[in-house]
Parts: sequence; C-alpha cells; structure tokens
Amino acid sequence: RQRLKASDFNEVTQDLLAIATSIYRCLVVTREPFPQTLISETLLAKEAWREASKLAGLTIQLTPSLVKMMTRRTSQVRGELKTKMRALTASFFGFRTSQSIATMTHNRDLAESLKDGTCFVFKDWEKKSGIYKTGLIQSAVNDMWFANRNDEGVIYSKYFDPLPVKLLALILTAIECCLDEWITGMKEDIKFSSTAYTPVYLVHLSSLQRFDERTSHYKLLEKIRVNILDVAQYVGGHLH
Repeated sequence: RQRLKASDFNEVTQDLLAIATSIYRCLVVTREPFPQTLISETLLAKEAWREASKLAGLTIQLTPSLVKMMTRRTSQVRGELKTKMRALTASFFGFRTSQSIATMTHNRDLAESLKDGTCFVFKDWEKKSGIYKTGLIQSAVNDMWFANRNDEGVIYSKYFDPLPVKLLALILTAIECCLDEWITGMKEDIKFSSTAYTPVYLVHLSSLQRFDERTSHYKLLEKIRVNILDVAQYVGGHLH
C-alpha cells in the first residue's frame, strides 16, 4: 500500500487537516512529548480534530487515515526542535568543529561537564546558579514556537499560556541530546528517539516538578515560565 498523503483527501478535509495537524503538534509538545501508546496519540489527534472543526466551523468525520496523518507528526515535531537546538546549543556553549586534538578535547570536556549534575540547566553553569534560567531555553521557545506572528505559539497561544512544565522538560531533553552529540569530541548525529530519550525526559520532568514543589512558597518555576513566555510573545509579536 502506498503511504497516505494530504492530497488523498478532498480540499475541505485537507484544509481542516492542516489546522488539526498544527494543533496536534502543539498538544504533543505541551501535553505529551513522548506518548507511550497509540491510544494516547489517538486521543490527542481526536482533540486536535475537535478543536480544528470548531475553529473552522466544519463537521467532517475523523477517520483512522486522518488520525494517522496527524500521529505521524509526533516524532517529526520533536525532530524539528532537536534540529533547531543543535545549532543553538553549539554556539551557546562554544562547541567547535575541528579535527584538532585540542578542539576535540575541549568539546569532550565541555559536553561532560555540562552533563555532569545536569549543569546545563543553570544560567551560570560553572557556578551552578540560576537554575532553569539558561538563555538556551528562551532561544528554544522563541525559535521553535514564536519566530513570527504566524508561528504556532502565537496562533495557538492557549496551549502555551501558562507555559507548560512538560514543554520545558522536552526542551531540556533536546538540549541533552545535542550535548550527547559532542561527547566524543566530534559532532555525531544522534537520533532524538523516543526509546533513547523518554527516560531522559522523565528525569527532567520530575526534577522540574520537584523544584516547583520545593520552591512553591516563592512560585519560582511559575515566575520563570511567565518570564519565558512574556519574552517569547514580545519577540513573536514585534520583531517580524
């Protein structure tokens, strides 16, 4: 059987599918970045279709084929984030591409020290201060969801406001995958796969939740999230 394409559906269905797919992508990154079952993906697809139908004022039957068109995007949206993070991570921390032993040693030591004790989540990772305030999280949110007025974070803002903790955990997991690519000293391609990175994601998520609980009196994580979103919305709405 041939692989399904959007053009296999009539025009009205295609239009609705385009909206639903965007919403689906938003739901994945904000609700369930690493869905473990087909059922959970299908539920997200159904919700996306319902929302899209409401927005478009249309009633079209959701078929298994349409669900498949959406759920195909799960790993795609993660891969897209990872690709954006690759360049951002390299320039942010100062990884360098070169065959020289000195550079490779620098890269390897840097990757190891950033991963050690998850230092990379800090604003000042050498002093370990400013937890979850690394500028890399802000860059990720800006580039991936708020790059311009037509971006998903702007159009489907309700999924990003308040900024979900799961989204932060996903970004941190993508950064960690990018660091893993430098661990030998030379950049390698490491697939941002669900199998390899679901456990990493769950560790980041529980660390964020623990931090939130421990500092709940001061609402620290909430303030961090509000601040990231404020900056991203400003960038998305004003700079382009």
